[in-house]
Amino acid sequence: MEDNRIYKVVVNHEEQYSIWPVDRENALGWSDAGKTGTKEECLEYIKEVWTDMRPLSLRKKMEEMERNQGK
Repeated sequence: MEDNRIYKVVVNHEEQYSIWPVDRENALGWSDAGKTGTKEECLEYIKEVWTDMRPLSLRKKMEEMERNQGK
């Protein structure tokens, strides 16, 4: 069965991405990322923009550890 629904790309505070039906209110903690379209279009957009799967807090912690090692 083909999925003809329109979705939107959503993002949370950790810069993690997902898709959500465009006609539903976002889940708590998620906001619009600015892309709508078919499921395939939204997933392709996520593949392009979400190049680092680590949560934002982990990326920041690891960057801090790298800076401190150089001291």
